[in-house]
Amino acid sequence: MDAQKEALQRIISTLANKNDEIQNFIDTLNHTLKGVQANSSNVIAELDEEFDGLYSILDEMKESMTNSIKQEQAHKTQELQNQLSQCSNALENSEELLEYAARSLDIKDPEEFSKAARQIKDRVTMASAFRISLKPKVSDNMTHLMVDFSQERQMLQALKFLPVPKAPEIDTAECLVADNTVTIAWRMPEEDKKIDHFALEYRKTNFDGLPRVKDERCWELIDYIKGIEYTLSGLKFDSKYMNFRVRACNKAVAGEYSDPITLETKALVFNLDGTSSHLNLKVEDSYVEWDPTGGKSQENKIKGKENKGSGQITVLKNNTRSGTPSPKRTSVTRSPLIRGSRDRFTGESYTVLGDTTIESGQHYWEVRAQKDCKSYSMGVAYKNMGKFDQLGKTNTSWCIHVNNWLQTTFSAKHNNKAKALDMPVPDRIGVYCDFDGGQLTFYNATSKQLLYTFKTKFTQPLLPGFMVWCGGLTVSTGLQVPSAVKTLQKSENGLSGSSSSLTNITQ
Repeated sequence: MDAQKEALQRIISTLANKNDEIQNFIDTLNHTLKGVQANSSNVIAELDEEFDGLYSILDEMKESMTNSIKQEQAHKTQELQNQLSQCSNALENSEELLEYAARSLDIKDPEEFSKAARQIKDRVTMASAFRISLKPKVSDNMTHLMVDFSQERQMLQALKFLPVPKAPEIDTAECLVADNTVTIAWRMPEEDKKIDHFALEYRKTNFDGLPRVKDERCWELIDYIKGIEYTLSGLKFDSKYMNFRVRACNKAVAGEYSDPITLETKALVFNLDGTSSHLNLKVEDSYVEWDPTGGKSQENKIKGKENKGSGQITVLKNNTRSGTPSPKRTSVTRSPLIRGSRDRFTGESYTVLGDTTIESGQHYWEVRAQKDCKSYSMGVAYKNMGKFDQLGKTNTSWCIHVNNWLQTTFSAKHNNKAKALDMPVPDRIGVYCDFDGGQLTFYNATSKQLLYTFKTKFTQPLLPGFMVWCGGLTVSTGLQVPSAVKTLQKSENGLSGSSSSLTNITQ
């Protein structure tokens, strides 16, 4: 009995589920039916509009051509009427002269006859009948205004519904990700002269492969592209990948999207970690400014937060200073938001670090200093950098330093040794870090001129590091390694010797 009830319950559940499926399908069919009706009405309205436009053009052309025929008729009529009037006058005068000449034959007096004969001769000489043209000035032919619409009639008879463009094919071999731009190229599977433009859509993602439905950003549209390639510039690559798809459009309809492709756009993105910077630094996400008074109010807020969980902070602080490398290396690792208190850097170490560790890979970021900044440095340091340590003055940090106090000095610093750089200080400096290759290189970010290269072996995770005094720095992240930098790296790696030697060069 129980088994039968259980079996019947399963049957009931199955039937209920099936009924729900059928009801959902019915709802879908009804929705589709309404869509067919609405869309049919829309396309009929558009068809009426197109034909009305065609009728309007034909009516305008007919009116214009009719006016041309009427103008030609009026011109010829006027010419012939003028000629007819002249001929009628000439005939009337000629008939009068003929009658006068006939009467003169009956004159008996020789003198009067001679006089009459001379008058007739003079009048004949001046008669208009002998001066007018007896050929019509215009013909009655109007064939030059005839039309033949046989070709146009064939074209009209050939009118049919506009074909939907086929989906383009993205040419992955021609797509390029470089210098913070992405170039997408595509082609049509077959020639289509009806295509007016293309529409490109893209979105950022952290998933490789085909686009996913969940956890995705919305597609962004670039419309009315006339060519078969497009370059997106000014991007910040704050995701690992970007999806792309494209479709062709004619004057009336858009085709299906191409198969989407995914391009890798991974780049290092980090913010400045204001929770552990020097007290006299005012820190935002990508900007740091020296402010001897501005940091104290921030310190009070942070201390209040720290007091709520001081035990946990101590543990994090100790772990941070242990310097133990991560057992599982990844390209970049986001550090905890709180690594220590705001006295992480004290004394004259006006330093702030990035909030993301570098444990492998090649990365690039750029730094711009305020024009009146008196002193600043940029480079990398191990996570366990001491609170009194200054960038470049320890064996755990590498940097280049600019000093504009009294006179300008430009130098590379490591382990409390410095090497003067005999070149102008760029407005914007690019920092290239190759963790696995043990290389830290600085460039003029505009011209890509090589400034200096450190060559070493990094044994612990790195953090981007910055020092600023009497001024401010702006950091740009989410940048890929520029192609010019890659070329210079290949060239430099082919040279013998090391440009990073600071041996016997004291500060």
